[in-house]
Amino acid sequence: MLAQAPSSARILIVEDEVDLLRTLEYNFRQAGFDVLETTSGREAVRLAATQAPGLVLLDIMLPDIPGTEVCRQIKNDPKTRPIPIIMLTARGDEVDRVVGFELGADDYVTKPFSVRELILRVRAVLRRAEPQDRGEVIRIGSLTLDAAEHRVLVDGCEVELTALEFRLLWTLASRRGRVQTREMLLGDVWGHNLNVEIRTVDAHVKRVREKLGAAGALVQTVRGVGYRLAADEPG
Repeated sequence: MLAQAPSSARILIVEDEVDLLRTLEYNFRQAGFDVLETTSGREAVRLAATQAPGLVLLDIMLPDIPGTEVCRQIKNDPKTRPIPIIMLTARGDEVDRVVGFELGADDYVTKPFSVRELILRVRAVLRRAEPQDRGEVIRIGSLTLDAAEHRVLVDGCEVELTALEFRLLWTLASRRGRVQTREMLLGDVWGHNLNVEIRTVDAHVKRVREKLGAAGALVQTVRGVGYRLAADEPG
């Protein structure tokens, strides 16, 4: 039997297959989650902004707007950006996974799936959604990471990162000066998600560097091994 979720664990399920929606709603409630549900993409965006779910389970194929557009809108709103998103789809094409991750999705599950496994995936993503040291602030040269506020600043100006990009940068920053292999980052940031390929790590590192501007030079490539965040800003 699965352990009960914390009473505060609220998830939003966005799925237009009513039978599947009811199955997911029942099983997540039995597992101790507070469940919000909708079949509409536009309603999902509204609920994410007004009900503050801890996580969104988001189907890609919706009747009004695509799930990818829902993901984009949630991640473009500073208020809802930190909410983790797990995308659900019947399509297993790599291009769908890449688009989802580029928009900021945290995980990707292809139908059909085991509900028990999905609940475990949700718990894993919720655990990874918050840095372990929630009150810690890391400063390296012009770069500042604030765990409690989930913010990144470069020279005092805020840099907008997705929740996953923040987790990637925080992982590197909290281990600054130490090389992290792609496999280590895949496990610690993505949780060894079997749907994520090693090159996804490279794509996310590239995007984080670009967003950091000049401070992106702090993220160093160790050829043939992985990445590290410099312990100090390069002169």
